[in-house]
Formats: sequence, structure tokens, C-alpha cells
Amino acid sequence: MAEDGKGKVLRSGWTTGACATAAAKAACSALLGGGFPDPVEIALPGGQTPAFALALAETGPGWARAAVVKDAGDDPDVTHGAMIIATIRHGQAGAGLLFRAGPGVGTVTRPGLPLAVGEAAINPVPRRLMGEALAVLAGSHGVACDFELEIAVPGGEDLALRTWNPRLGILGGISILGTTGVVIPYSCSAWIHSIQRGIDVARACGVTHVAGCVGSTSEKAVRRARGLGEEAIVDMGDFAGGMLKYLRRHPVPRVTIAGGFAKMCKLAKGEMDLHSSRSQVDMEWLARQLGQLGADEALVAAAARANTALQVLDLAGTLPLGQSVARQAEAAARAVLDNGDIGLDVLVVDRQGRVIGDSARSG
Repeated sequence: MAEDGKGKVLRSGWTTGACATAAAKAACSALLGGGFPDPVEIALPGGQTPAFALALAETGPGWARAAVVKDAGDDPDVTHGAMIIATIRHGQAGAGLLFRAGPGVGTVTRPGLPLAVGEAAINPVPRRLMGEALAVLAGSHGVACDFELEIAVPGGEDLALRTWNPRLGILGGISILGTTGVVIPYSCSAWIHSIQRGIDVARACGVTHVAGCVGSTSEKAVRRARGLGEEAIVDMGDFAGGMLKYLRRHPVPRVTIAGGFAKMCKLAKGEMDLHSSRSQVDMEWLARQLGQLGADEALVAAAARANTALQVLDLAGTLPLGQSVARQAEAAARAVLDNGDIGLDVLVVDRQGRVIGDSARSG
């Protein structure tokens, strides 16, 4: 049961894959003459059997269509409120169930994803859920599960611009996702999944140097400093540990971690989750770094009393504090990466995107 940090219980929701399964089951029932069940119940991998109200129910010569509006619960999901539409037709005998990308659902254009290039961006678990639901219906009507199933999401092309799909080479819309069918509010699982898929795509495209970036400012800085293209960028966010652990098992020759001063201070201290609610900058540790760089006692004491890491950075003046943090962040990250075959370095930037620390730089 998820909570918001203040004791309030957060409401779970349903993935696009669960919604697509419900819409597909309702449409198939109508196509086979059984009418539209409303609500329509489906079975999820964890044993849950949620029921979904239909937002659309239409039939025509040789086809049927149903839709479900996605409810992501209390998770800030970009697809919350999106309509997931399934249109089904009879297919060729023996062809099995064929998936099509309708308007607003993306198409895979790069290798490295769990779907072949050219396939509709409907992930394997949702495909399995839909296949199982339709096979049961077809069997109950004495027919083979030979259907063409199109999944569409009105406005999905615009929604996809707020996801990682364009960077992963999924073009034209969103992906139909979900391994459990359930959205756990603020679970961060979707972000970790996207980090992993970003690394997979980079490896499949032959990229030998990837950069894990905290945000857009550090991304711009590392692309300038390292001459990297968009395909090399992994939106690491606050999940340095999650990225490094995945790279340990799925290596590339070189990795750069890029982030702002405060986040990289946390990494230097050994924190692998850089979110402000889950880790804090150790001001006394940061003050000691100034002392080791030659700051006098008054400056060290002022740094220890500072409210923010940026205040300490201002106090440092010309002392190479950013460079010191970059080197220690590299050492902490290398301990987690635990793979001597991977070249690793850390880039520290200020709020204006200027590089103030580069562990790959000598001196």
C-alpha cells in the first residue's frame, strides 16, 4: 500500500496494457456476437480481476470497437485520462493474433527493445494478456483466435513527446505498457524501466559511450563536453544506482555521469538515490572538503553553517571544489559499477550549465 509520505494512502491505478486488454476483450465479445460486457472484467498476472467501464462501444461490418479511459490512480502518469481504443477484425485463418498500431500508438524504429523494428509498441506482457483473454473468448465460441487487433490512443502522439519514446526510437505515439497491470503511485518503476531500455537501445545501436544525466542542463553540458549524440543520452534522473547496477550487467565501454553540484555531492558521499526526499547533502562533509583544499578555519566554519550546497560553492571562490566532488563521485560510482572493463567519469555542472568539475581531467 503506497503512502504520500504524510500518512495518506495513495490510490493505485491501471496500466495502459490492462486498459487495452479490457477494451480488446469487450470488442472481441461483440465481434463474436456476445455483445459488449460493461463493465468488462480481466485477469491480471498477480491474480487481480478488475472490472473496467466502457467509454466507447461500436460495431460495423466485420469489426467491433471498444474503449476504456485509463485511471492511473494517484500516480502522476502522463497517460492518466487517456482513452485506450481497441478495434478488432477477423484475420486470415491460421494467422493467429496480429497487433497493429493505431493512431497515437508508437512504432518501434530502433533495435534493442523487446519488440522487433517495425512492430507496434505494445509490450510483451500486454500482448500476452490480450492474447489469453481473446483465446478464451474464441474457444468459447468454437472459433480460432485469428484476429487483427488495432490499439489506438487519441492524442497519443502528443503524449509521447512527454515520455522517453522519441529518444528510444518509438515514433508516432505512446507505448502500451505494464508487467503487472497495476500502477503503484510514485513507485519509480517506470523510470527505472526507461533507464534500462535506454541502455538497451544504445547498446543495440552500437553506441560505445553513454551519459547518464540528472536533467536537461547536465544533458546539454555533457553533449557539448563529450561530443555525444542524442542516442547516447540516458535520462538517469535521480537513479544513479539503478543505472549503474544495470550497466554492471549490460556494459558499454564508457560511461559519463553528469549532474548539478548538489546532486553530485550526494553521489560523492555514496548516495545512489539523489532525490531530495530520500537523500540530503552532508554540509559538514562538504565543509571538510574545503578544508582539504586549503580553506581557512573561518571559511570551513561558514560552509558548515550554510543552508545549501550552492552556498558552499559560492563560498569556495577559486578553490577547485567542483573538481574534488567530481573525483569523489567517480570513486563512489565506480564502487557500485564494479566492472573494471567500463571507463567511468563524472561531470559536475553549475546552474548555468558550466562545467565546474570533470573527473576525466588531470590536474
